[in-house]
Amino acid sequence: MTRRLFPYLLATLVVLLSGCAGPEKPRPYRIGFSQCSTQGIWRQAVLDGMKRELSFHPEVELRMLDAKDNSQRQSQQIRELLRGGIDLLIVSPYEAVPVTPAVEEAFRSGVPVLLLDRRITSQQYTAYVGGDNEAVGETAARYAASLLHERGNVLEIQGALKSSATAGRHRGFRRALAAFPGLHVVAEVIGNWNITTMKPALKTALQAHPEVSLVFAHNDNMARSAAEVLNELGLSKKVRLIGVDGLALDLVERGVLKASLLYSPAGEDAIRMALKILNHQSFPRENKLSTVVIDSTNVLMMMQQREKILTQQKDIELQHGLLQTLQATYASQQTILYGLLATLLGALALGALAWRSARQLALRNAENDRINRQLTIQNEEISSQRNQIQALAEQARADTEAKLRFFTNFSHELRTPLTLIMGPVEELLTSSDDLSNAQRQDLSLVRRNTQRLLQLVNQLLDFRKIEVGKMTVRATESDLVAFVQEIVDAFEKPARLRGVRLHFLSAEPELRAWFDANLLDKVFLNLLSNALKFTPEQGQITISLQAGSDGRTWRVSVADTGRGISAQDRAHIFEWFYQGEPGAEGAVAKGSGMGLALAHGLVRLHQGQLTFSSQLGQGSTFTVEVPRELPAELRASGASSTPAISLDEPEPVPGDFGAEVSLAAPETGGDTLVLVIEDNAEVNEFVARKLRHDFRVQSATDGHQGLRLATELIPDLIVCDVMMPGLSGLEVVAQLRADWRTSHIPLILLTARQAPEQQLEGVQAGADLYLTKPFNPAFLLESVRTLLANRARQRAHFRRELSLDTATVAPANPDQKFLHDLTAIIEANLTKTDLSVEEIARHLGISRMQLYRKVKAVLGTGVTDFIQSLRLTKARELLLDEQRTIADVAYELGFSSPSYFSTSFRARYQLSPSEFRALHVSPAL
Repeated sequence: MTRRLFPYLLATLVVLLSGCAGPEKPRPYRIGFSQCSTQGIWRQAVLDGMKRELSFHPEVELRMLDAKDNSQRQSQQIRELLRGGIDLLIVSPYEAVPVTPAVEEAFRSGVPVLLLDRRITSQQYTAYVGGDNEAVGETAARYAASLLHERGNVLEIQGALKSSATAGRHRGFRRALAAFPGLHVVAEVIGNWNITTMKPALKTALQAHPEVSLVFAHNDNMARSAAEVLNELGLSKKVRLIGVDGLALDLVERGVLKASLLYSPAGEDAIRMALKILNHQSFPRENKLSTVVIDSTNVLMMMQQREKILTQQKDIELQHGLLQTLQATYASQQTILYGLLATLLGALALGALAWRSARQLALRNAENDRINRQLTIQNEEISSQRNQIQALAEQARADTEAKLRFFTNFSHELRTPLTLIMGPVEELLTSSDDLSNAQRQDLSLVRRNTQRLLQLVNQLLDFRKIEVGKMTVRATESDLVAFVQEIVDAFEKPARLRGVRLHFLSAEPELRAWFDANLLDKVFLNLLSNALKFTPEQGQITISLQAGSDGRTWRVSVADTGRGISAQDRAHIFEWFYQGEPGAEGAVAKGSGMGLALAHGLVRLHQGQLTFSSQLGQGSTFTVEVPRELPAELRASGASSTPAISLDEPEPVPGDFGAEVSLAAPETGGDTLVLVIEDNAEVNEFVARKLRHDFRVQSATDGHQGLRLATELIPDLIVCDVMMPGLSGLEVVAQLRADWRTSHIPLILLTARQAPEQQLEGVQAGADLYLTKPFNPAFLLESVRTLLANRARQRAHFRRELSLDTATVAPANPDQKFLHDLTAIIEANLTKTDLSVEEIARHLGISRMQLYRKVKAVLGTGVTDFIQSLRLTKARELLLDEQRTIADVAYELGFSSPSYFSTSFRARYQLSPSEFRALHVSPAL
């Protein structure tokens, strides 16, 4: 029986051994990569793409050498890679001509050569993968034409002159630009891909060509450097930037670049093409990648796609690690199985024992198969459960984000009704004398609770900023002891009223440290408020300040004698919106659950820690510990982060458009017109009602209507909301400032947005004052008066410039430029007796009414009076020439008769022309 079974057992053994050999492993390859440089985000993206693709091919070994933008070194490195033994060579040349001989040597030696991104001067290469540089240049030219409406002056920043990428982009740009005769390249700067050395040349070119309206840089790095130069020269708003690479998406999102042309790094494409060549698969020799314009319309989508790719790459790396673990397990099991089969072979030599062993092995394998099937089923169930958990977690994150967006937007909306509550209450408390004590107490209660609601809104907005990473630290070096002492002093009176003793102890009289006072102020206010809330009458609060033991940190402790924090609440005390057991210290049964969480987040932003210790019935101690020195990125610049808002801009205009008369319109009172632009009807009526007592008020309910009324009425001042449907307040300001008819009008912006960068945006748009809701009505009224007073001073300044000593006005701003042109036209036509307002308006290219409104707004006088003033000023100069008679002077200056000239001169200077000449020309007796 054993003999009959032996051949069958042997055949079974052979089958099992062949089955355990496993799948055929792919052939290993060695690929050499000569990179011209690894500097810059584009080159780094090439390497990242190669690594992503190689993660799918662990059998491929990649050796990369960096030439550091040196053609001689790159040629040497190519030959070094060939000597090391490679199956394929990838080359990204720095310069085409110097590197060509080394590439040809590799090709002739039988090694396939794949050119990446840049070409050589020879056709001896296997394949090319990269972008079409000429197509990039053509696309840039067409986008520039669209951006400038086919008219403007362009400056081109080129890369290295010997680079094929530079030549292609320049050639394509110039060829496509020829189709737009209104576009001219007025200057070229050779950047050599170097963001440092190009700056002086670019600055010189921009100063020599101030008419430049667009800069085309051959890559995003040079475009970033160009943006710094434009900002330094004050040309950021005038000159637009286009870059190439499509990797500096943050610049496009922030508007530093108008667009960036995607120039695909092609790392993945290069590896895929290399494997096709090595595996003898069919492939195209020329592989040009397409380009696309990335601007404000699609930059967010591109950023989301990039984030998704990075996330997928992490998942791939994780799965690759799991695959390696499984392969190691498989190899271990394969070794064990080989041992078992070797044992089976020895058993076969023994006959019956081999048969029994084979049978036992078969039974064991069957059991293993059963176990494996069970494990497979369990793994599938676990995988399904994991996917469900991930889906639920993702849904939870999305729901949480939606809630946060809702609460943030809702918090902004609360500022409008708070304005309508706090404004009247403040006015009643400060200006009404006939309130009873009970009424005053009730109004004070309303004010306190409204301020508390505003504080909660601010805390919720701060929470949102921390969550999305928008809360930034702007630290300055200051005395920490004085800072904490000032906060403690603010709690002195409330503590005394509650019978609580407040002690501040400092180990040193002065402690210099870097910190953001605006943020730490919220931390200590929350800690002291909590301590005062939970400290009973006759209790004590102690604030201690000292430097750390190593001198590198500082520590502030707030200790109270309250009820303490329960063990249940301690684990959640710093969680957002957590409310502990009522009555327990740290619990916020009557609060929002945000104070301690906000303090904890702000301390962490300072790279510090907020900790606490507590004992039930004895009190709690909260300790803030922060480094004395903070990194440079957390320190504020020398200038204030929020620019001061100037109230000295020359603006308002009289509201009377009747016949021309010589008058000086008052800046306050019933003749002064204020335009209120606010989409919320109640806020609109509230602001108008507060201003109507002192000014004439006209209202508009949206940006388009407000812009139209501003152009028609030319008001003395405009109060405008920022957040409006259709046309926003910032857009209204920009259009008003761009129109010479309204460029002089003072503008006050009202908004619920209080972030410093948002206030800076409003001031940069041209607003004179930026008030956040809720605002104090008295402060608004005084601000209006101040701006109007400044405008009156500016108007008086213009009139002084038109005195005897200054016959013309040097153009320094739009108003002075207007007066300069007006004065030049009048002086050129002084001899005309019939010189009319219509003729002057025709010379300026405007209507008679527009001319009158502008002159009345800037000088407070009519056009006719202004002409008469210039004539009489010129008369004083001509009367000093004894060769001219008084009649000659009169007719030369356009007066209809000498008698009319004498009457006008005496009315102006209280002297007749002959008396003036006798006083200034005749010798003294």
